[in-house]
Amino acid sequence: MSGTYDQKGAVLTINAGAGGTDAQDWAEMLLRMYFRWAEDHRYKVHEVERSDGDEAGIKSVTLEIDGRYAYGYLRSEKGTHRLVRISPFNANDKRQTSFAGVEIMPLIDNSVQLDIPAKDLEITTTRAGGKGGQNVNKVETAVRILHIPTGIAVRCTQERSQLQNKEKALAILKAKLLIVAQEQKAKEIADIRGDIVEAAWGNQIRNYVFHPYQMVKDLRTGVETTAITDVMNGELDPFIQAYLRQESQLVDV
Repeated sequence: MSGTYDQKGAVLTINAGAGGTDAQDWAEMLLRMYFRWAEDHRYKVHEVERSDGDEAGIKSVTLEIDGRYAYGYLRSEKGTHRLVRISPFNANDKRQTSFAGVEIMPLIDNSVQLDIPAKDLEITTTRAGGKGGQNVNKVETAVRILHIPTGIAVRCTQERSQLQNKEKALAILKAKLLIVAQEQKAKEIADIRGDIVEAAWGNQIRNYVFHPYQMVKDLRTGVETTAITDVMNGELDPFIQAYLRQESQLVDV
């Protein structure tokens, strides 16, 4: 927990992957799981952006989790999460495998300096959509910012004004670029490439099996449990602690 941004809060994004409606339902289940984990650790959670699924669940969601070391803990959750269960959306009660991708960035403030040339940004606005609020579907308050060189895009819809959403989206984009730059050991933001890992077969970090048996297993550390209900209610600390111990051992070698 000695990383540059480990003491920061976290920005957590969940994207439904392969699996259609099941994957969108799975993404919403993960959203609830992380909400419960954050609440149990007394972190403040704020929803920045949400895109609902066509039939059920969510296509994507972005959360701000505010509190010391939220990023240090949650960065262990980055990757693809795989679910195996009897699909409630399949009339033949067949077993379905679905995926959701989780991204983690630090919650940065204005003290973190990162200059991005304006020419590298494409900023578009849309109506926010959704329920409630005087501005919903009347004023273009939702903001999407695309970093053209890497293809990384973020969207913010939850603030009341376009300016607030723009500032929030830009902060999240900066955080994404910082993490990608660290992972790729890039000296300058201009040197990074925004390769996106597809949330599908072969890329998962953790399996959640509901049927034909019950088991959650982390493929990086080997930690597993049959208490799948507890995990889905936010009991993630055994997985997080094992990942941090493994990381510490690798650093010490």
